Amino acid sequence: MKQEQANGLLRLKTVAFNEARDAVVILDQTQLPRRESYLTLTTAEDVWEAIKRLKVRGAPAIGIAAAYGIAMCMRRWKGEDRAAFLAEFERVKTYLGGARPTAVNLTAALERMARVMRRHPDAPVDEWRRLLTDEALAIRADDAQACRRIGENALAFLRPGMGLLTHCNAGHLAVSEYGTALSPIYLGQERGYGFKVFADETRPLLQGARLTAYELREAGVDVTLICDNMASLVMRQGWVRAVLVGCDRVAANGDVANKIGTSGLAILAHHYGIPFYVLGPTSTIDTRCATGADIVIEERQPEEVTEMWYAHRMAPEGISVYNPAFDVTPHELIRAIITEEGVFYENI
Repeated sequence: MKQEQANGLLRLKTVAFNEARDAVVILDQTQLPRRESYLTLTTAEDVWEAIKRLKVRGAPAIGIAAAYGIAMCMRRWKGEDRAAFLAEFERVKTYLGGARPTAVNLTAALERMARVMRRHPDAPVDEWRRLLTDEALAIRADDAQACRRIGENALAFLRPGMGLLTHCNAGHLAVSEYGTALSPIYLGQERGYGFKVFADETRPLLQGARLTAYELREAGVDVTLICDNMASLVMRQGWVRAVLVGCDRVAANGDVANKIGTSGLAILAHHYGIPFYVLGPTSTIDTRCATGADIVIEERQPEEVTEMWYAHRMAPEGISVYNPAFDVTPHELIRAIITEEGVFYENI
C-alpha cells in the first residue's frame, strides 16, 4: 500500500467505496502493524463480519462502513419492484445494525440512510440507489469535516509542548480523516506544537499498541507506548498534562461509554488533577439515553483475553473470562466533551 504524507498526517484509507465494482474496501486493522492489507467486501455478510471482528473499528468508521455497506448491497440487488427493494433495504439495515450494539454511530448512519428513503417515497428504484450512494458518500465527507473541526476546537484547551495521554485508537484509523481524540495532535503536529504523547497499549485488543502507536509514529509524532497499568506512574511523574480519549456513545447527562479502561484513566486523572477530555462528533451523543446506566455494554469472546495475540495460550483451559468491550465514565470526572460544534459538556 502506498502511504501519503500531507502536512505531517499519515493518510491511510480506512474505509472506501468503490462505485465501479459496487464494493466496500477496508484496511484490515486486525493485521496492523505487521502488514497493511486491504479487503474488498461485496456482501452484507462481509460488512457485518468486518465490523463484528474489528477489521474496521472506531465508532465513526463503523458508521461509514455500514452506510457504504447498505448502499453497496442495494446497488447489487437485482430487480425494480419498489416493495421488494424496501423489504431488502430493511433487512440489510437491521442485519448490519446488529453487528455491534454500543457504538451509536452505527445505528445513526443506518438511520440517516433510511431517512433518504423516507424523503423520497415515490422515487423509482434506480433513483433510490443513487440517493443511497450519495448519502453514504456524504456521511463520509461530513465525518471528515467534523473531525477537523473537533481538532480545532480541542486545540483551544491545549498548549504547545504538553504531554498528552490517550487510550485505545481514536485517530485516523478510526474515522475518515484526522480522528477524534488524535485530531488536535495531528493539527498540532502540522503547526509545530511539539506534543509528547503517551499511548496506552489498551488491553485486551491492543488498539493503542497496534494502531495508535503505529499511526502517530508514521506521522512523525513524538509517541511513547506504555502498558495500561503504567498510566498512574506516568501521571505522577508529571509527564501528562491532559488526557484525550474518544467515545462510542455519550448519554444526555454527559456520561461516556468508551473502550474498556477509560473510566480507570478518568479516576487516575481526577486524583492527580489532570484534565480529562472526551472528543467525538455530535453523532455519538444519544439524547434518548438519559445516563450511562442505560448504555448497553458489548461483551466479547473470551479468546481475546486468553489467546488472541499470543503464540501460545496465556491462561488455563476452561478459566472463566469476563470481557466487556467498553466501560462508562461518569460525567463528573470529565473536564469537557468537545465536538465539531463546540463544547457539549464542561465541568469547571
